[in-house]
Amino acid sequence: MTIQQLLNERVAAALAAAGAPDAPAVLQPASKPEFGDYQANGVMGAAKKLKMNPRELAQKVIDALDLDGIADKVEIAGPGFINIHLAPAFLGDKLGKALADARLGVAAPDVQKVMVEYSSPNLAKEMHVGHLRSTIIGDAIARVLEFVGHDVTRANHVGDWGTQFGMLVAYLVESRKAGDAEMALSDLEEFYRKAKVRFDEDAAFADTARDYVVRLQGGDAEVRKLWEQFVEVSLEHCEAVYRKLGVSLTRDSVRGESAYNDDLPVVVADLAAAELLVEDQGAQVVFMPEFKNPEGEPMAVIIQKKDGGYLYATTDLSAVRYRHRVLGLNRVIYVVDARQSLHFQQIFTLAKKAGFAPAEMQLEHVAFGTMMGEDGKPFKTRSGGTVKLIELLDEAEERAFALVSEKNPELAEATRRDVARAVGIGAVKYADLSKNRTSDYVFNWDTMLAFEGNTAPYLQYAYTRVQSVFRKAGEVDAGAAILIAEPAEKQLAVALAQFEDVLYNVADTCQPHHLCGYLYNVATLFSRFYEACPILKAEGEVRASRLQLAALTARTLKTGLDLLGIAVVDAM
Repeated sequence: MTIQQLLNERVAAALAAAGAPDAPAVLQPASKPEFGDYQANGVMGAAKKLKMNPRELAQKVIDALDLDGIADKVEIAGPGFINIHLAPAFLGDKLGKALADARLGVAAPDVQKVMVEYSSPNLAKEMHVGHLRSTIIGDAIARVLEFVGHDVTRANHVGDWGTQFGMLVAYLVESRKAGDAEMALSDLEEFYRKAKVRFDEDAAFADTARDYVVRLQGGDAEVRKLWEQFVEVSLEHCEAVYRKLGVSLTRDSVRGESAYNDDLPVVVADLAAAELLVEDQGAQVVFMPEFKNPEGEPMAVIIQKKDGGYLYATTDLSAVRYRHRVLGLNRVIYVVDARQSLHFQQIFTLAKKAGFAPAEMQLEHVAFGTMMGEDGKPFKTRSGGTVKLIELLDEAEERAFALVSEKNPELAEATRRDVARAVGIGAVKYADLSKNRTSDYVFNWDTMLAFEGNTAPYLQYAYTRVQSVFRKAGEVDAGAAILIAEPAEKQLAVALAQFEDVLYNVADTCQPHHLCGYLYNVATLFSRFYEACPILKAEGEVRASRLQLAALTARTLKTGLDLLGIAVVDAM
């Protein structure tokens, strides 16, 4: 049980004893040290319902509150807040147990089978900056869910099917005949552009491309082999990005749109059998009264086009059914940009109505905003083109290398390259993850690579600072008790004890910026502790205790950054 859960339980029991059995405890970490370590602010709402003086009810709650051995001071503040000051011995014991535990004291909750669907590029082109947010937000969520103890499946729902692949296969055949297929595929963006030009300008080529689509969808072995070659090359491009970005997607995570192709006619038949499907202007659609168009009429979700083709909605419905019936998932998280919100609301609602997913299955759209350039518009190249993601990451490493070389020119070049990789990639990821994912944000190299403020380089440097302490410390007693006496020790200890609560919050809300803010707070509090409480100059049990606090700080920073997919280094 986390500290916050424990306090909530005790305060809720005290509220019930004081005559407010249904009042929520509403406990949260105190915003200022003078307010204690945690603050309960549910008393005022309960007092209003009971028509009591809030401070009078707060006193009754305190009288009934059992925090023996947990808090050494509980007080009423303001109109009826209850400030709770944790006992140093309680904190020291909890941190000692966390330090001795490989999971830092994070207990596993009730285990769920969870899928996180993220990245999901279209294999017709190379990955660009538009894929960055889904990839790193989804990876962080998957890592946190897995760390707290859930059974996590990563899903890369790539776009590997559709009419454009007929065009691409046709151009691949043409390129092979010319003997330059391998060279052409080395730049997928250019390959796609040339194929599109041929399709738009050459009627014979367009007819050939359409024929390939029919043959591909019909299971033609020769065409499928060509399609598989294109998919393989495309996935290799994606994997190069994933390796550089340091995300945990693998080839086993890939299950593309093509995997559901054979099931699409069955989806249509099942919707018809459920009397949800109607024909409208030759297309098969579902009208959904839960969603209204501007005229106030039920919106239509097209399941099958007039020409017999299927849409994303059909594939997504098939995927939901597979994830329930075959994988037995409890929760599916779709990390897709906010512009698809209506689509997912409709799919989730329809999947439940059609019986493709049970009512208790959690289907969540984790939406995110847009990465903007300095001009306030979606991030582009100077010429207005799409920025390839691999090129952005290469630039991040080069900029970081220049900074590291300026700060530490005495380091060997290979070492500077390693540090630059961790700093550059970490900076790009953290700049995104530290923002509320639903907001747009402006991409700025100088801000994200700064060694001050809420940035990855600042946190990475904080970690190296702790490591430098241990390089100078000599022999360390790993089993020493943590003794908390000074205010700076107490503030750092309380923050370290909140790690479990923060991870549970991120796992529940899918908001990685809460973890970023927490790690920044820990690093800041360690800096204050370092200045106020000498570590190596202290003696005896005080020195040993402060080294234990430093050790737990380093492990918390390293673990937290790893959950964000960001590497640390021992020296910068």
